[in-house]
Amino acid sequence: MIAMKQVSDFARLLSGFLNNYLPHEKGVSINTVKSYSYTFILFIKYMHVIRNVPVTRLLFTHLNRDLVTDFLDWLQRERGCGEATRNQRLAAISSFIKYAEYMIPSHLFDCHQILSIPAKKTKSKVLNYLNIDGMKLLLLQPDTQRSKGLRNLALLSLMYESAARVQEIIDLTPSSLFITNKPYRVILHGKGNKYRPIPLPDKQVGLLRQYMTLSGLLNRENAQKPLFPNYQGQKMTRNGVNNILVKYVKMANEKNPSLVPNHLSCHDLRHSKAMHLLESKVELIHIRDFLGHKSVLTTEIYARMNPKFTFEAVKNAYKNITVDNIPIWKGNNELMVMLKNLTK
Repeated sequence: MIAMKQVSDFARLLSGFLNNYLPHEKGVSINTVKSYSYTFILFIKYMHVIRNVPVTRLLFTHLNRDLVTDFLDWLQRERGCGEATRNQRLAAISSFIKYAEYMIPSHLFDCHQILSIPAKKTKSKVLNYLNIDGMKLLLLQPDTQRSKGLRNLALLSLMYESAARVQEIIDLTPSSLFITNKPYRVILHGKGNKYRPIPLPDKQVGLLRQYMTLSGLLNRENAQKPLFPNYQGQKMTRNGVNNILVKYVKMANEKNPSLVPNHLSCHDLRHSKAMHLLESKVELIHIRDFLGHKSVLTTEIYARMNPKFTFEAVKNAYKNITVDNIPIWKGNNELMVMLKNLTK
């Protein structure tokens, strides 16, 4: 009976954490809940396969600092996870432990021990991005004479123009767009369950109207359907969107590999837009809001990764301190003689 109570306590904690605390009290997005849920799926698998503890006998008291550390090491050793993924799994566990502290304060010491596990240092990422010409070449590849090609062009160009994350694009519906009257905009549902309006240029709106008219997505009854559906009319998957990009990246690379590399991720389109805004001298604080970053410190990576921006910034800083007038001693022989005599 005691074991059964402990099992139900653990199940109750995890259920309350995933189903109530995260979405309702913390207000995190569905995608964050899914990510955290997957962490515990992996943890349950680890306990069953490595520790011989099936989920029916898994107790909260099993969790301690050594166990969690071993689990994180197992992720890297057996599943090939990198430091960044390990840190994400640790963040999910830490969030659960902080929740458990208040629910079962009798385990406060063990909770604090787990929370003391440090995140691993990660290598600095090299950002891939296209310059303006590379982006133009990429967007020339879809065959807009075909309905699928028109859809793919509308998808990729909107992903670039709005700097949307893949999931933000997948979740869009026609009701997310305001393209009847100016100012044209799209409302993205991003991390932290936050919404942000993104302005859209006229050409992008024209393309969206053309695509939506052909697809019947301008009809009011389709307002809540996926804006970019798959062949079944359902939301695309991340892999589905990535496969579209890979197809056109390969085509563009064959035409001009110096403009479009042979490997490009969907997130690289977001990086490209951020870099182009930076090169257009848009202030970092505005780029932060455009991208939906919590802190401008996250956005600063684009300034650090763009040598042209750094060069221009430093060059401009010198402008006001450069002396334009010829010093008085130049060409003054008498003064030069006096200065030389002072050194004797």
